[in-house]
Amino acid sequence: MYYKTLNNNVKMPQLGFGVFQTPVDETKRVVLDAIEVGYRSFDTAQIYGNEAGVGEAILESGLSREEFFITTKIWISNAGYEKAKDSIEKSLKKLQTDYIDLLLVHQPFGDYYGTYRAMEEAYKAGQVRAIGVSNFSPNRFIDLQYFVEIKPAINQIETHVFYQQKEAKKYLEKYNCQIESWGPFAEGKNDFFNTPLLKEIGEKHGKSVAQVALRFLLQSNVVVIPKSVRKERMQENFDIFDFELTEDEMKSIEELDQGSTLFHNHQEPETAERFLSFLS
Repeated sequence: MYYKTLNNNVKMPQLGFGVFQTPVDETKRVVLDAIEVGYRSFDTAQIYGNEAGVGEAILESGLSREEFFITTKIWISNAGYEKAKDSIEKSLKKLQTDYIDLLLVHQPFGDYYGTYRAMEEAYKAGQVRAIGVSNFSPNRFIDLQYFVEIKPAINQIETHVFYQQKEAKKYLEKYNCQIESWGPFAEGKNDFFNTPLLKEIGEKHGKSVAQVALRFLLQSNVVVIPKSVRKERMQENFDIFDFELTEDEMKSIEELDQGSTLFHNHQEPETAERFLSFLS
C-alpha cells in the first residue's frame, strides 16, 4: 500500500474504498469483502445513509480500529455550527467509533464556515484526526483556507482521466492540501471502460482499463477511492501495485483530459439551486 502524508502528518492510504450508492442492507457485506481483499481506508458520508454498515463491518472484522482509516462527510442539511456539531456526534455513534480519521464538508453550499468551525472543534477534542472539504472549486477553497485556523488537509473532487483537475491540483499543492478523487472511473461515462488508449496500455502490462486508470491517478499523486459491490472487482482494483506506467504512457493519458466536469459544475447557478434545495 502507498500512503500520503497529510498537512498535519497524518498518514492516509492512497488507495481506499468508497461506498457511495452502496445499498444500506448490503454495506456491511460489501465492506467485509473489501477488508478481506486488503482495503483499510473506507469513505462514506452522512447523505449515503450507510455509515452504520461501515461501522458494523469494521467491528465484525476483528481487526483493531487503528488499522482502519475512516472518512465521512457532513451533508448540506447539517450545515452550520450547531447542526454540524450534532451531526458529528451522530456519525460517531453510527460508525461505532471514538474518532473519525478524516471529516469533510461535503458540498460548498450552505453555512460551510459554521460547519468547518464545528469540525475544527472536533479536531481539537480528538474526535477527528484530519479535516478537509469536498467539491470545492479553487476559488472557494482558497477563500475558506484563508479564514480558518486548521487548514484543509484534503479536497475530494471529481478526478479521472477525462477530468484531471490540473488547475485545481496546482492550487491545492500551493496550499499543501492533498487532492482526492471521487469517480475515478467517471462512473462509466464517455464509454470509459472501452477507452482505446487505456486498453492498449493495459494490454502491454497485462492489466485492465480500470487498473490502468487507477495506476495513472496513483502516479499523479492522487488519493483514490474506487467502489464496487463485487468482490472480484474489488480485487482487480486493489491489484495495481505490481506495475508502473512509463513516462510516455503517463503523458499520453494526460492528453485524454477534457478539462471539464462530466457531472456537476459547482460554479453554475443551477447547481447551487439544486444542492441548496436540501436546506428547504
